[in-house]
Amino acid sequence: MGTDFKKQAEMNPSAFVLLADYVPGIIQEIRYYTTYNFVGDRIDGYEEPCALLTKEAARALKTAAGEMQVHGYRLKVFDAYRPAAAVRHFTLWGIEDTDIRMKPYFYPELEKQELFKKGYIASKSSHSRGSTIDLTLLDMQTGKELDMGSPFDMFSEVSHPDYRGITEEQYENRMLLQKVMIRNGFLPIDCEWWHFTLDKEPFPDTYFEFPVSAEYLKRSL
Repeated sequence: MGTDFKKQAEMNPSAFVLLADYVPGIIQEIRYYTTYNFVGDRIDGYEEPCALLTKEAARALKTAAGEMQVHGYRLKVFDAYRPAAAVRHFTLWGIEDTDIRMKPYFYPELEKQELFKKGYIASKSSHSRGSTIDLTLLDMQTGKELDMGSPFDMFSEVSHPDYRGITEEQYENRMLLQKVMIRNGFLPIDCEWWHFTLDKEPFPDTYFEFPVSAEYLKRSL
């Protein structure tokens, strides 16, 4: 593949959809559009607070959302497609030793350089391939998130899905999310209970560059 063609492919969102259009009632709190994240700034590439996913991943997530609704829960998304520019932002932040503003909230037990060594932050992210999602469950009766034993983006052993130093209820909440996601075609990872990637992702080797923007998506269709 020529360099120009590869660049065009990385900027082409035609295989993506706005998640809200595909999954009615899904809740979104796109953290990297805000300053409430482990960096403490809005992250490069997040131009709008919306979730984008490949059509295949969105279709699978819609089925998972329907299954959860039967149990009385809604899906709440923290992040979906993540531009490669955002990952570079994370990497540059990791090199800047002095910036630890958000350490008490997101990585109290670790030095920031350890976040890369321990796999919490990658120099290339599956999110940039468009079929990975970070999410939790919301109880439709209480309107509150289920207690998962640690918050989203808490970089600690306590966030490992199989960590047993939490209550039985917290562990069962994690397993409920994991079982439904796996049943609908997503794979978990071993260090973050909230992170899932579509098993048969359509772009396993492409890391997209276009921004998180509903406007950009519409202009490109």
